[in-house]
Amino acid sequence: MKYLSEWDQWKRYSSKSWKRFREKAREMMTHLELWREDIRGIEGKFGTGIQSYFSFLRFLVLLNGVIFLIIFTLVLLPVLLTKYKITNSSFVFIPSKAMDVECTVYPISSSGLVYFYTYVIDLLSGTGFLEETSLFYGYYAIDGVKFQNFTYDLPLAYVLSTIAYLALSLLWIVKRSVEGFKINLIQSEEHFQSYCNKVFAGWDFCISNRSMAELKHSSLRYELRADLEEERIRQKIAERTSGETIRIYSLRLFLNCIVLAVLVTCFYAIYRATIFSQEHMKKEIDKMVFGENLLILYLPSIVITLANFITPMIFARIIHYEDYSPGFEIRLTILRCVFMRLATICVLVFTLGSKITSCDNSSCELCGYNQKLYPCWETQVGQEMYKLMIFDLIITMAVTLFVDFPRKLLVTYCSSWKLLQCWGQQEFSIPDNVLGMVYGQTICWIGAFFSPLLPAVATLKFIIIFYVKEMSLLHTCRPSPRQFRASNSNFFFLLVLLIGLCLAIIPLTISMAHISSSKACGPFINFNTTWEVVPSMVGTLPSSLQSLLHGVMSEAFAVPFFMIICLVMFYFIALAGAHKRVVIQLREQLSLESRDKRYLIQKLTEAQGDVRQ
Repeated sequence: MKYLSEWDQWKRYSSKSWKRFREKAREMMTHLELWREDIRGIEGKFGTGIQSYFSFLRFLVLLNGVIFLIIFTLVLLPVLLTKYKITNSSFVFIPSKAMDVECTVYPISSSGLVYFYTYVIDLLSGTGFLEETSLFYGYYAIDGVKFQNFTYDLPLAYVLSTIAYLALSLLWIVKRSVEGFKINLIQSEEHFQSYCNKVFAGWDFCISNRSMAELKHSSLRYELRADLEEERIRQKIAERTSGETIRIYSLRLFLNCIVLAVLVTCFYAIYRATIFSQEHMKKEIDKMVFGENLLILYLPSIVITLANFITPMIFARIIHYEDYSPGFEIRLTILRCVFMRLATICVLVFTLGSKITSCDNSSCELCGYNQKLYPCWETQVGQEMYKLMIFDLIITMAVTLFVDFPRKLLVTYCSSWKLLQCWGQQEFSIPDNVLGMVYGQTICWIGAFFSPLLPAVATLKFIIIFYVKEMSLLHTCRPSPRQFRASNSNFFFLLVLLIGLCLAIIPLTISMAHISSSKACGPFINFNTTWEVVPSMVGTLPSSLQSLLHGVMSEAFAVPFFMIICLVMFYFIALAGAHKRVVIQLREQLSLESRDKRYLIQKLTEAQGDVRQ
């Protein structure tokens, strides 16, 4: 027996203690997990597919909460500490700069006697009293906060907070996607292995509570049903004749033409609504009737919300006739809906961008943007994102209260009607609900720069939606007759969310780097663009550090760095290929060994039978 020195014994003991501590800490963290019991109950009653939607919703709540903390700490907290005299600090106001007086005009809405419905409209649209609060960009019209030993640069902190929350979102999504991809890769390799894992190693023997054991039993049953359903679809595809294959592909081609027609119709409707709204905004609001004013202000949001509400139902009906597996049905429906939903945001944002940067008078040459219609264009873009988010929440709650619950009552108490029997009870649509989350999160990413407190609004919205959807699922919905696994869905949900993040970065980059910042509001009054604050900060650094930064950002550094990254990537690709080949060889060896054991057992059984005879 090998003797261990005291140092080796101490290292082994420390390693075991640290491992036990991590396991205990991980176990404690699972008990502190948000909505842990609710999501477990949903998994047991409705399967892992619907459970994956609520887990995804929980992830978005945590993500927006962290984004809000970043923006609050870097931007809002120094302003609040100074405004309410909590610390010995003072505001550093933006120094005056020679510019045309016309560019600095920012008409503030009157705070006199107003009707009650005006407050309601202001609350829904972000105008009026909300426009002057910390919810929007125009509130932060200061150059910094002066503390005792240093001056806090607010414009730089504003830009850094935007970069920080985008980078955090990217890293967090990629990390979770990699974990989901590993599970997806393992389960996609061998279907028989999935059955064995669930049958022989799926039970948790630490469960002592009867209700939790029933939930675990239901969860395993749903997963086995999903595996059997996918196996049935694969067997059905393998048994198709040439005529059936031609018929199904012809039907899919025809149905995809219908999908394309629906998308084109929705895009044209959104385009016409946006153009109509922008053209009629030039009228004086006082000359409009209240209803006309409301319709013109919210027409793009109303059309976008209606399109997002109607198209998923059409796609869900169409996909049933295309004869795909349940998992592929979800992915294809999500792809169609994500193209629809994210394209609507693109139409709105880029239409606003074209209106901001183009005008008929000379104010564009003086200010760099359409100052007459958009005196503080960042705040007005933030208001559009705020309206989309509020409208999305209103529609979600209205559909649940005024469509799902009455449908449940009619189907339950008027089941003798044939029309209601055909309509049936509501089925929880995973693609539609996931796309609603991705749509709302993309709006939050775009709008957080123009409305710094929008992540807090998004967090509150997702919390409300969680309880509304849970109540709707438990009381108005029925389990889906077609089962599907959660592993593929989790990975695909995050992939769609990553697409939404990439889409959100594009308009943010254009607005920060190419569109002139407002000269009447915000912290970037003295900068031509928002991004100019970064070169200005770099210019204040020591010359050696400036040279280092310029060298890192030059082509002489970028080209070799890109080549090294490509070589490293090719190395890992080759390494992954080698590992895959080794795994295939090991599986073949295990298969041969299992055949040998089966042959030996068969011979032993025959020998025992001969001995008994």
